Amino acid sequence: MALERAVRAKLASKRDPDQDAEAQEWIEIVLGKKFPKGQLYEDVLRDGVILCEVMNKLKPGAIPKINTSGGQFKLMENINNFQRALKDYGVPDLDVFQTTDLWDKKDLAQVTTTLFALGRTTYKHPEWKGPWLGPKPSDEHKRDFSEEQLKAGQTIIGLQAGSNKGASQSGQNIGASRKILLGK
Repeated sequence: MALERAVRAKLASKRDPDQDAEAQEWIEIVLGKKFPKGQLYEDVLRDGVILCEVMNKLKPGAIPKINTSGGQFKLMENINNFQRALKDYGVPDLDVFQTTDLWDKKDLAQVTTTLFALGRTTYKHPEWKGPWLGPKPSDEHKRDFSEEQLKAGQTIIGLQAGSNKGASQSGQNIGASRKILLGK
């Protein structure tokens, strides 16, 4: 029991309340409604209903059926449907939280990280006009160099290679210092 409390405390320390608040605000703006007063962020998200609604706002019809009742397995199915829709939307698998991270409240920091990954992915969907969450991902800037330019670069030694001008080991005392014993 003590170990479980220690693990929960460690995971809770990874959470950033500011990021949770930012993710919550983004969800509220996307859905056009506030979280119920007095309920915690993780409790509102736990059944997956809100997450599915967000996904359907971003991509209409992404999750055709959202379970609002029917017991634990039906509600956990919402989370699984949300995760599947995330991946279809373009969120990398690496950024998607595990179902137990949310349902059992094991790693809520990862849930928020997933929401930020979703928010970044919306930048890549021109049909979505905002709001966005997190910084805009950079675009690839491919460069094409001619053979002549590539060969010219081979003759230059960059400053990153450093210089040995004036380098010596003079004055360096490497290892143990010399011991001088005076005999009597």
